[in-house]
Amino acid sequence: MKNHLTRRHFLAVTTTAALGIQFVPHRVFGANARIHIAGIGVGGKGRGEINDAAAEGCNIVALCDVDENRALPTFEKFPNAKRYTDFRLMLERQKDIDAVTVSTPDHLHAPAAILAMKLGKHVYCQKPLAHSIHEARRMAETARQCKVVTQMGNQAHANEPIRRAVEWVRAGVIGPVKEVHLWTNRPIWPQGLERPAETPPIPEGLEWDLWLGPAPARPYHPAYVPFKWRGWWDFGTGALGDMACHIMDMAYWSLALQHPISVEAESAGATRESGPLWSTITYQFPARGGQPPVKMVWYDGKKEGIAAEPGTKKKAAVSNLPPEEILEGQDAGKFDLVMIGEKGRMFFNRASTNWIITPKAILDSFPPPALSIPRTKNEDYEWLAAIRGDGPAPLSNFALSGPFTETVLLGSLAIRTGKHLLWDAENMRATNAPEAAPYIRRDYRKGWEV
Repeated sequence: MKNHLTRRHFLAVTTTAALGIQFVPHRVFGANARIHIAGIGVGGKGRGEINDAAAEGCNIVALCDVDENRALPTFEKFPNAKRYTDFRLMLERQKDIDAVTVSTPDHLHAPAAILAMKLGKHVYCQKPLAHSIHEARRMAETARQCKVVTQMGNQAHANEPIRRAVEWVRAGVIGPVKEVHLWTNRPIWPQGLERPAETPPIPEGLEWDLWLGPAPARPYHPAYVPFKWRGWWDFGTGALGDMACHIMDMAYWSLALQHPISVEAESAGATRESGPLWSTITYQFPARGGQPPVKMVWYDGKKEGIAAEPGTKKKAAVSNLPPEEILEGQDAGKFDLVMIGEKGRMFFNRASTNWIITPKAILDSFPPPALSIPRTKNEDYEWLAAIRGDGPAPLSNFALSGPFTETVLLGSLAIRTGKHLLWDAENMRATNAPEAAPYIRRDYRKGWEV
């Protein structure tokens, strides 16, 4: 199953990327035409994306994964699909691919998606869209230049709770919004770590060098693969990158936010190698379109509590949540966001339309707003319908999800620098922290450049 790049293939692929050669999509889909899909990363979450595409009538023509054992169920389910371990080779060799799904660890999103787009492939990429702010900007630019259909996999963006809540907020149910608070129980993987010293053997079936991709070389260790990579800066983007593209989405969309002008973080336990045990991140957004400035505060992880566990001297860990005066006695476990407007508050969870608006009297004189946002079956269908020409551009396309991802990843920048950052979005720089530059645009191993 191993398909490695020969020197000739490597030069062909990297030269194409380096020269910026663009191949616009050439297929026009008729009523019965099947989209030919390739999957990059098809174990774990990627398995679901391939299954969903097949359920929508797509033809699965190629599958790529560096971990043969993890990908085996997908390989066996689609025996006619060609198998690869290196997506560069797959995209260079296989000419019948119309579109790809990218469900790799974060550090491989941009190298895979950008190369696919430059070769004329439509792209569905898991959240967060990229591993760095520069990559998110490049992905949006490349999608526009190559005129391909794109979608970021923040699934709830396509569902009724978020789309309906956006309509309510835009209609003014709680008045102009000046403050938003959001929270998650992540990380549910280890963080605050130093690099392991042990060098165990690489498991059979895992192509470790290909798994590393653009990241600096290091020995294999089970502390990274297959799931715990999220907590390591070289591969993941921590709790913020994992969940903010879901939880922040409704507020960012409904308030028509763009780039923040500043961001600062309070956190504990972060190392040069790994993300923090908890963080509280405050974004400041400017006034726009007649709407007031917005303060957005993100909470993740667990802090050491005050109350000792029964029978011990150890302090219990407590969730990092907004203060009680923000929650107003609401059960934080039922919601993941509260918006504070001039007229009231909206407590929201992306999985439910059973939100709470306070004071309740607001709803007595506020009629339900009209439906103004297109509805769709799900985010996969929305992407595939646009490829076929049966629907509009997906509403989480890279032109929209790129700037959103940049905003999310600014929080990591604040954690890693430990500074209150003043942000110049146009030039992608923290004006008061030149030391942030390596985190904004990272270095790449040769052959994996973006």
